[in-house]
This record gives sequence, C-alpha cells and structure tokens, in this order.
Amino acid sequence: MIGLARLLGALALAWACVSAAPAGVQDKRLMRAAWAPELSDYGLFLDTAAQRPAPGVTPYLLTQALFSDYALKQRFVYLPPGQAATYQADETFAFPVGAVLIKTFAYPADFRRPDDNLQLLETRLLVHKPTGWEGATYLWNAAQTEAKLAIAGADFPASFLDAAGAPRSVDWHAPNKNQCKGCHSVDGKITPIGPKARFLNRPGPDGVNQIAAWAASGRLTNAPAPDQAPRTPAPDDAASPLDTRARAYLEINCAHCHNPRGPANNSGLDLRSIQHAPAQWGVGKRPVAAGRASAGLDFAIEPGKPDRSILVYRMTSTDPGEMMPELGRSLVHTEGLALVRQWIAEMGYNGGHAKSSESGR
Repeated sequence: MIGLARLLGALALAWACVSAAPAGVQDKRLMRAAWAPELSDYGLFLDTAAQRPAPGVTPYLLTQALFSDYALKQRFVYLPPGQAATYQADETFAFPVGAVLIKTFAYPADFRRPDDNLQLLETRLLVHKPTGWEGATYLWNAAQTEAKLAIAGADFPASFLDAAGAPRSVDWHAPNKNQCKGCHSVDGKITPIGPKARFLNRPGPDGVNQIAAWAASGRLTNAPAPDQAPRTPAPDDAASPLDTRARAYLEINCAHCHNPRGPANNSGLDLRSIQHAPAQWGVGKRPVAAGRASAGLDFAIEPGKPDRSILVYRMTSTDPGEMMPELGRSLVHTEGLALVRQWIAEMGYNGGHAKSSESGR
C-alpha cells in the first residue's frame, strides 16, 4: 500500500507538472503587468533550454549586430495569431500589441567551434503591452535548464577562448529593468532597435530573404520587394563601400542614443545611416557634452586622423566615464574599431566621405 501511495503521488505530481506546462505561447500572461518568474512560463519555446521556438515564434538575423562583448545572440520575434508588423522604410517596423522580441546571449567555450558547448547567459524580452514596450531580463541557471526573472539585473564572470584560441574573461552585466531605457529609447519611451528594413533585408536562418518571407506569410504588411528596400552590408563585406559599412556599424552600435530623439541628443550627433550631413556624424564637429571623455581632442571626427578623433578615443577606452557605447560592453571591439579607424583614415575633406568609397571597397 505504501508503494502504491507513493506511485499515485508521483503520478499526480507528474500530471500537475504537465498540466501547468504552457501549451503554446501564453498571450494573456505576456500582457500581464507582473513578469512571469521563469522564461518557460511564457511558452515561447517548445524546448526552452535548446531555444527551439514554439509555433508563431520566428528566428531572425541582422546584417549588422550590436556588439556585446563578443557574445553570440539568438533572436526571435513573436506575433500574436492574425497580427502582423507594418513595414517602415527608415524606422523600426511597427509591431502590434502582443508582439515579443526575444534575444538570448551566449558564449561558446571556444569561438573556433561556435556551435559547441554554449553557455547561455541571459534572455531579454521586449514585450509590446497595451501601455507600450516593456523589457525584462531572464538569467540562465548553472544547469542551463531554465532562465529566471532578474528585475535587479546581475553581474557575473564569464570566460571563453577567442577566435585565435586565446583565453578571454568578461564581467558580464545583465541590465536591470530600468536600464532597458538606456538604449531602447525614443522620445523617452522604450522601443526596439534592430528590426529595421535595412538590417533585416537579408536571408534568414532558412536561407530565404526575411522581408520577402515575412510578407509572404502575412507577418509583414506594406512591404516592397527586397530589391526595393534599403539594406546595410555586413561589416566584413569587403565588396561593399567602406563608407556604408562603417556608417552601418555606427548606426547599430551608437545611433539608438545619438539621434535627435534619443537619450544622447544633447551631444548634437546624429549617427543614423539616413543622416547625410557629415557635420551631424561629427566630421569637424567640436564636442559639446563629452567632458573629460574628449581627451583634449578638438573634433568628434577629424578626417584622415583617427588618432585625433574623439570617436575613436571613446571606442578604444574601457573607462566607464569615457567609453562609448557606455552600456553593453566592457571590452574593446577590435574589429569594429579597425573598421571605423580605416574609415576616418581614408576620409577626405570632400564632404566627409572616405576616399576609398568610390572604389567599392
């Protein structure tokens, strides 16, 4: 009898667990004011630990990605049934209430084998609630089985071998709920950064152009054909103009703050790629709000002189009071810095464009 009682108890517990497990994406729960305690509570993944998305959750890729101390990122978007995003040529797509943007950060043990032995760090959600976009961070446990809500954020060490096999260590910073606005802000309101036509106009994980695929599936309305939509190249696409690559890099890493409606609009810089006035990028522009971070240099960008440009100085620094971006990194992005240095070094006084841009480099 004791054995039978234990068996029945175990079956009851198992049934309770199954009954409590989300059956598909939990739309109503996503709309609640209080965040769920665990990532799996939302049903966004069929297998949360394996990042296997549930039906309606679509993985996507960007041509340019925000640098986050070399962390790999897996991106997903969820749209409620029957809902679609609206295409916008220059701005972030207009997503309906109920949409969710999901981003998981991870390090492989060895970047020479980036698909092996991933350490999941955190998963960030941006949820479009009736009151606007809201963000939350979920931290992965040591067993890599679940991510738990971290309203206060967290700091913890992480390590990996880089692409050359050298050991690297990072003090990973997961933002608290209020820090989301530090980057994701337009006119003081939280908004997405990456899902713009120029960053999404590329093949997705399935090899199909994402704008075309989203439009064909009904997830995107008013979209033109991909060849009629803007596109930024990857930073290492040597077949694309140096100007285009460098400015796209600055846009994804800096322009979410440095634009007329962003948190750093007092700097007077507009680093969006749709800004065509070189003085607005910082060419020949004296600093107005940099303080000691200007390092005594005269211009944000001095054409032909990267070492005399405040922009390069701040990208090189890891001092929290000087570095840019000031959030989201603790390491220097060696490759991104080299790209911007080359751009400034080859920049002539012909309107602020790199001399090499006409050659298609």
